[in-house]
Amino acid sequence: MQLLTAEPPPPPSAQPGIVSTDRVRAVAVTMGDVMEPSFVQTLAASVTRTAKYLSLSPSFQRCAFMAWIKENIRKKECAYYTEDGREGVCKCGYPKTHHVDEAIKPEEFLGESWDKYRHIREAPTDAFGDISLGGHKAGKYIRVSTDTSSETLYELLTEHWRLRPPNLLISVTGGAKNFYMKTRLKEMFRRGLIKVAQTTGAWIVTGGTHTGVMKHVGMAMRDYTLSSSAFDAQVVAIGVVTWGVLHNREPLVHPEGCFPAHYSLDEQGQGRLSCLDVNHSHFLLVDDGTHGQYGAEIALRSRLEKLISQQPLGQRADGGVKIPVVCVVLEGGPGTLNTIYNAMLNGTPSVILEGSGRVADVIAHAARLPLSQVNIALIRKLMKRFFSKEYESFSSLMIIEWTKKIQDIIRMPHLLTVFRLDEEKHIDLDVAILQALLKASRNCDTPGHESWEQQLELAVAWNRVDIAKSEIFTEESQWKSTDLHRAMLSALVGHKPDFVKLFLANNVSLREFLHEDTLCELYAHLEPGCLFLQRLRRRMKAEKGNRSQLDRLGRSQVSLRHVSEEVHHFLGSFTQPLYSLKNPCAETPEEDVCVTLQTKVSADLQSSSTADEEREAEALRDPGRDLFLWAILQNDKELAEIAWEQCRDSLTAALAASRILKRMALEEDQVGDEAEEMRKLANHYERQAIGVFSECYSWDEQRAQKLLIRISPSWGRATCLRLALEADDKSFVAHVGVQAFLTQTWCGELAMSNPLWKVLLCMAFPLLIYTGFISFRRDEEILKASERKNKLKDAVAGAPSDTGWKAQLRHGQVHMNLKPLDCISRLAGFVMAPMVKFYWGIVSYFSFLVLFGFVLVVDFQLTPSWTELLLYLWLMSLVVEEVRQLFDDPDGSGFQKKVKRYINDLWNILDVLSILLFTCGFIFRLITATFYAGKVVLCIDFIIFCLRLMAIFTISKTLGPKIIIVRRMMMDLFFFMFLLSIWVVAFGVAKQGILIQNEDRLEWIMRGVLYEPYLIIFGNVPTDIDRVQFSMDSCTLNGSDPLKPRCPVLATDQTPVFPEWLTIILLCVYLLFANILLLNLLIAIFNYTFQEVQDNTDCFWKFQRYELIKEYHSRPAYPPPFILLSHLYLLVTRFLLCRPSKNKHRQFKQQLSRFEEEEMLSWEALMQENFLAKSRQEQSQSVEYRVQDTSEKVGNLVGMLEVNHNRDTDSMTKRLARLEEQVSRSVKALSWIMNALRSQGYASEEEVPSLTSQRSHMETDPEPANKPTAEGAPCHIKARHLHYPGSQVTRFPVPEEKVPWEVEFTLYNPPVYSTQRTTDSRRKGTPPAGDSDVANLQKYRNPGGRTGLMGRGCLDQLGPNQIHDPVITRWWDGDSPTLEFLAVWEESEGRWAIPGGLVHSDEILPERLERILGKKLCDKIKVRMAEDTRLQTVYKGYVDDDRNTDNAWVETTAFNIHLGSSALLDEMNQTVQRRLVTKESVWWREVSSTALMCAHHKEVLRRVAELHQGAP
Repeated sequence: MQLLTAEPPPPPSAQPGIVSTDRVRAVAVTMGDVMEPSFVQTLAASVTRTAKYLSLSPSFQRCAFMAWIKENIRKKECAYYTEDGREGVCKCGYPKTHHVDEAIKPEEFLGESWDKYRHIREAPTDAFGDISLGGHKAGKYIRVSTDTSSETLYELLTEHWRLRPPNLLISVTGGAKNFYMKTRLKEMFRRGLIKVAQTTGAWIVTGGTHTGVMKHVGMAMRDYTLSSSAFDAQVVAIGVVTWGVLHNREPLVHPEGCFPAHYSLDEQGQGRLSCLDVNHSHFLLVDDGTHGQYGAEIALRSRLEKLISQQPLGQRADGGVKIPVVCVVLEGGPGTLNTIYNAMLNGTPSVILEGSGRVADVIAHAARLPLSQVNIALIRKLMKRFFSKEYESFSSLMIIEWTKKIQDIIRMPHLLTVFRLDEEKHIDLDVAILQALLKASRNCDTPGHESWEQQLELAVAWNRVDIAKSEIFTEESQWKSTDLHRAMLSALVGHKPDFVKLFLANNVSLREFLHEDTLCELYAHLEPGCLFLQRLRRRMKAEKGNRSQLDRLGRSQVSLRHVSEEVHHFLGSFTQPLYSLKNPCAETPEEDVCVTLQTKVSADLQSSSTADEEREAEALRDPGRDLFLWAILQNDKELAEIAWEQCRDSLTAALAASRILKRMALEEDQVGDEAEEMRKLANHYERQAIGVFSECYSWDEQRAQKLLIRISPSWGRATCLRLALEADDKSFVAHVGVQAFLTQTWCGELAMSNPLWKVLLCMAFPLLIYTGFISFRRDEEILKASERKNKLKDAVAGAPSDTGWKAQLRHGQVHMNLKPLDCISRLAGFVMAPMVKFYWGIVSYFSFLVLFGFVLVVDFQLTPSWTELLLYLWLMSLVVEEVRQLFDDPDGSGFQKKVKRYINDLWNILDVLSILLFTCGFIFRLITATFYAGKVVLCIDFIIFCLRLMAIFTISKTLGPKIIIVRRMMMDLFFFMFLLSIWVVAFGVAKQGILIQNEDRLEWIMRGVLYEPYLIIFGNVPTDIDRVQFSMDSCTLNGSDPLKPRCPVLATDQTPVFPEWLTIILLCVYLLFANILLLNLLIAIFNYTFQEVQDNTDCFWKFQRYELIKEYHSRPAYPPPFILLSHLYLLVTRFLLCRPSKNKHRQFKQQLSRFEEEEMLSWEALMQENFLAKSRQEQSQSVEYRVQDTSEKVGNLVGMLEVNHNRDTDSMTKRLARLEEQVSRSVKALSWIMNALRSQGYASEEEVPSLTSQRSHMETDPEPANKPTAEGAPCHIKARHLHYPGSQVTRFPVPEEKVPWEVEFTLYNPPVYSTQRTTDSRRKGTPPAGDSDVANLQKYRNPGGRTGLMGRGCLDQLGPNQIHDPVITRWWDGDSPTLEFLAVWEESEGRWAIPGGLVHSDEILPERLERILGKKLCDKIKVRMAEDTRLQTVYKGYVDDDRNTDNAWVETTAFNIHLGSSALLDEMNQTVQRRLVTKESVWWREVSSTALMCAHHKEVLRRVAELHQGAP
């Protein structure tokens, strides 16, 4: 038996949020029997629930999934077998063999008649797992009950099937039977559906069978699967299928699931059943317990789609935008019309494909006409045209119902989109679907910019920037920066660079957008697998320390302090934190430490100096840097490129990115794709830095060199040069501008134009310095300044009198007043020049080697001579200098970092080794017994000192690259020696074992095994393996002679007995592999290394040149051994006198003033723009770009030609049809004229025909939906909704033309419905009973016409039901006087309303208002109404209410109560404040046409606004 146990929590260093597989391991427990599977599944389910982030094995995951299925998913089965008249078939439709034994003769139901709702029960499902569909990619399937909650199904889809929540839900509906569709429409449907699903991350939901519209969706999925690669995004197509109509479902059934189940498509033998479409990816098989009955899945599919539409859109759960749903309709019958009608009533937009047939074409053609022309006759004509033979089975009542539903559909144009192929403005289906959603969002009740922002959120979630440009960012939409902040955040979190570009182009201010909270949220929403996020979480968890608290770590707890610490780790210790701590006191908890990113502190809490520092920090803050750093840390190239263009300090930013990415790549998998991508991106930004610096250097060399050493406040006070060196950006350091700066530093105060021989001559004869023999940089600067001054004078003389020129001249004279160097300065400048120090160092080192060699060869005595003592003194100066270099830390890197860098240098290792050997030799030399050993050690040490000479010549442009090649070859030689040692040892051991018997002398064993085989490689062929050359004089029999090897095994005649043929063969094979194969391999390796390094040796040499220049720049002027004087001076000044050290690295760092910093950044930004412009121009001129551009233009041209051709053909067909119809009408008109003339009067037997084509109305604009049906009659819309509110009653369909009572409607047979009267209604004296008495009902007739329902409905009484709508207003003195009204929030409707309600004859204010404001306040309002003579009735009359019936309706009286500045208004305001958080919250709202209210209340507010027009 195996028991799964969880180990204790992982240490903080483990990956955050994830426990590795070994955290849940199997512990074998020896017991007598095997654990029951049910217990294993229960245990797996409990472990899965308690360990959400466990990384488990596939087998355990499957076991946990099975346990969850058994616990949550059920199927339905018949529990009472009753034959339906067919032998062996139950009334549920299943044969007797499909019933369990308990259902055959159940005692519980004996004698009962079969009832679907009583005798079908739920049981654990037995069909789930993976499904293999005829060789297609495996999908998922599960059999579920019709009563399964939609929450459970959504959890199954997102958590167990691991589908990403959709950004859009596409519900495809239509004909369930196969139908014909035009080839072009079919192609556009398939291409558009897949494109919209792929680009937006949508789910496609269909019926899932291989028939009708589902088959077309499947074909679209098949085409996408065949044309896409493994890296393309998966398109999710979910089929919701009725289990009872599924053909060939037996392979799907298994109590423990099928992984996979093999399903085959059998269209020939399916009969009345249906097969699954093999191209869908997921299947929900809905089981209602019956067999052969379609439609069981409709209710569950509707519930699931509704739940999905209520989920938040995108990764940010705080957003108010929900997942949008769109219904796409192809063809279809009566059921499809009901689906469209119900969807649009629920606010779901529908896209109808004209040309697909039947219902789709009926709606599409009706939508072309004004609503007044959509009547019963038209619908009958369209149904007859598009349903052909089916039309005969349609009843008149059905046609009336269709007319009513189609009229209601057309009345919602913001939810209806008809996709037509013959439109002049041709668009693809994917664009039409997205435009339909945007149109629905645009016409919703959300006022003002909120509607546009919702549309923008949708476009961002779909990642369709083309839709945003064409539909949202239009000329009529005016966007402020703050309006786009939410969408900008969604675009950044969703990694949508196109939208980020679009928002930046529309004036999004990064300084306003990217404050501290936003930046923390961005870091909290990094990709889960991001290395930086893992490190960030580990750091946060290490601070928390408690596992229970760790699991509750929220994204909101990410602080910039944690980010700064991690960035500091990647940048290096030489930088300062990018985000400084506001109050880093020890008493303050770490999680409460604030970050001064964009914080304003009042002056009374801080000193003026602190406030100035904060203002300066805010002014220097670079939001482009923050965004660029965020993108770099997650290795997002596209977003990083956009943010880099927004950086103020682009050069430093590019080098910092290179440094960070290379450090991150080292911590990633060394061979992983992510690490390789990081290295590529690092190299990209190194090239970007080179490009910007090249542009700067070409414009101004001095400014460009100043950029290298300028301290960047935005990047931790680092310099470009230091970042490039730390990032190992060799190409950047090898740039001509960087090398010019290094050369200038190398020369010091000397001019770079001085030839080497002059410098050496001045070293030998220092007095030449004062003769002008050698030039200094100051001399050249004075010469250049004089030339500029003369040019400026010439310009001033030739220019008109202008004080500006004179001021510029005076300003230039101040900066051009340079003085020549005096004698002391010349001498100091010459001596302190790094190149002079270097050449003196060479002379000193050669002198040291000469002295060292002289002592070893000539003057090495027991008693040290003066030359030997001088050697020891010299060496001591070298040791002291090494110690100084080790402890000297001008950059502030820290001792540990300095030691690590010191050890990583090969030459420093040689220095330490040579000093240690010299120390050992010196100690041995002092002891008489080891005197000679000491000399040997010193001789070996001399070799190392000589090798150290190579480091000196790295500065040489000729020898430096060669030394680099030698170092690389030494590494290759090491690996070669490893391979060679294998052959040497193998041959040596074999030869020694064959020839010699039991050699016990170690030195001769080593000679035979290693030394002799090694010499064979160089041609020293042994003589002891060949009997011909064997001699007894060269060996000893018993090993008694220590100078001779032991003889081979001998025979009695003293001849060797070893197999001569074998030893010779071994020798030949050894020579073949060692001499020929391995040595040639070594030559090939050296050749490859040489070729590889030769191309980059110049770059490597220039990079390493910096370290040598830096070393001699900070080195004391005197060479060894005189350097001890400098060391003594440092000892006295630094440690005895405690004087601060002078920064000798000022040449590599420069702090600019505030003005110089701003000027430098502005100039750098200009150079960056020039570089980017040149890069874009070069890219546009490349062959690849031109080919791509030409291909796109040709594709667009071909598409336009196809559209024009189809449009011309369709236009010609329409024109001919109109001409034929016009001719026919002309004939009828002429016939009527003839009949009129024959009758000799003005009467005629026929109705006057219309001379205009009815189709011409298609070109006119649609009439308003609210236009009355008859002159003076109110428009009846809400009162004719088919679904009566608060009940299950359905109205009789009343088309628009049948609303007036005067119009005959013989088929009109509405149901009668009246709710039970409340006690309160009876108490208030409403009319007596008789609500259902037809004779009594005829006394009351709705003045608006027929409603499709008789009775009282849910109203209080028959006839008019009076309601009062008191509009209480006030003036609000804000920026400008605003008229506001008292509004109450209706939670059920999701909108504001006037606090009105039903009243009786003796009431003035409605009971609802008294309940909200209180009786005391309402009494005061009544008194005010009685006193106010200005009280005006705004509207009085009939209201189109959805509660109206034929016999009961609502009439309203809306009046305005305006409250001026008075005690009543103050009391009202206090009451409003108290009621703000109650169930019926009230608030003052602006009287505006954009108010979120019903149409009737908007009209009342419009009239109220007219009353107060021109006031106050």
